[in-house]
Amino acid sequence: MERDRFIGQLRDIVGDRNVIFHPEDLLVYEYDASIDRGLPQAVVLPADTDEVSRVMALAYREGVPVAGRGSGTGLSGGAIAAPGGIQVSFTRMNRILEVAIQDRTAIVEPGVINLDLDTHVRRLGLRYAPDPSSQRACSLGGNIAENAGGPHCLAYGTTTNHVLGMEVVLEDGAVVNLGSLARETPGYDLRGVFTGSEGTFGMATRIMVRLLPIPEAVKTYLGVFNDIESACTAVSSVIGHGIVPAALEIMDATTIRAIQQSMDAGYPEDAGAVLLVELEGLLEEVDEVGQEVESALWDTGATAVKEALETSERERLWSGRKSAFGAFGHIAPNLYLVDGVVPRSRLTEVLARVGQIGEQYGITIANVFHAGDGNLHPCMLFDERQPGELDRVIEASGEILKVCVEAGGTLTGEHGVGLEKKEYMPLVYSQADMDAMIQVRQAFAPANMLNPGKIFPDGVPHRPAARRPDPTMSV
Repeated sequence: MERDRFIGQLRDIVGDRNVIFHPEDLLVYEYDASIDRGLPQAVVLPADTDEVSRVMALAYREGVPVAGRGSGTGLSGGAIAAPGGIQVSFTRMNRILEVAIQDRTAIVEPGVINLDLDTHVRRLGLRYAPDPSSQRACSLGGNIAENAGGPHCLAYGTTTNHVLGMEVVLEDGAVVNLGSLARETPGYDLRGVFTGSEGTFGMATRIMVRLLPIPEAVKTYLGVFNDIESACTAVSSVIGHGIVPAALEIMDATTIRAIQQSMDAGYPEDAGAVLLVELEGLLEEVDEVGQEVESALWDTGATAVKEALETSERERLWSGRKSAFGAFGHIAPNLYLVDGVVPRSRLTEVLARVGQIGEQYGITIANVFHAGDGNLHPCMLFDERQPGELDRVIEASGEILKVCVEAGGTLTGEHGVGLEKKEYMPLVYSQADMDAMIQVRQAFAPANMLNPGKIFPDGVPHRPAARRPDPTMSV
């Protein structure tokens, strides 16, 4: 392939201004919110499905691997281009095409920002439930690729539970439709298998999502505890009462201090941990359940229980939670995030082991996580300028993932496998398991031209260059 000719053909498809290929301009596309890097040879910004299809067909003919890119908020290297590859960026495809109020559905393009969709439909009495912490920045196409979660996935499920159908461009440029406008679809659930495929199956160019009514009442509680163990016990107590809150989020002392240094979120700076509990539903139901939640928190050792009485107070509590990862910059210049999942009943045990691993490797680890579904986010805070520091962080992350799997958990809850966890897949899956997954991928992308080198182990060690915490990180 002659590079200048290839770039010229891309420009013929999408226009001169919509192909980025000068090295200095490509630097901002070499990373996502992970610590991985890979410089694409070009970034293409198509305007519609036809342009995506033509770009993909051209790359397929030329043997050029392709990675899709939304807002670049992913945390496993999913948007990183393969060597010699290009990125297809969906920045221009950012329209909300249709909202059907009676059907409670919306049709959007993949570059639509998660929060923009939610804000738009709330004016119509509806909402889009999945809410990654990068909600203000992440896009719907990337959410589909990683099957993004968020604080409220405890009650409402992850992205896959809210996507009804999509138009998809395959690696050779073919356009297919997965799912249906109807609630039920006969045949294989290809929509479901595509969601969470981390960009290795195809690229969604038009997406139909499910919308929910805005709840009549919302109550948010802040439980304050002396230590993280007590907060975890409170989580089990709340669930043990038969209550499934909309969200159950824990932040430890290190996280609290970092947040309070960057903003006043209303968290007591001397707390060992705080637990955010949010209830949604009918007014009478929320009031009744709220009393049970308060009792459960007091009974498990809370030193204080505060209810957010004003909307502004509730928003402040959540703003602190969703700003946590940017706030870690007050503690250390670099951050490496682990995304493991464990059974709720093993939270305390696993967190103790995480603390021990931090001490063993001499790394400060902060914990902020979706406690309701056992999705941990140990955050390793470090300075890559110190010799050997990054290597210690990578090794410690592997130890944490092993602890999660040994506890009956798995490698990722919402950030994907990508580059960062691919070598740990054998901890969870046999070779036969992975071979079966690869056969599914081959049904969609037999030439493996989409996001190659992701998900499955290939013996290439994970030794990326670290960078500074990013406040748009999705957790």
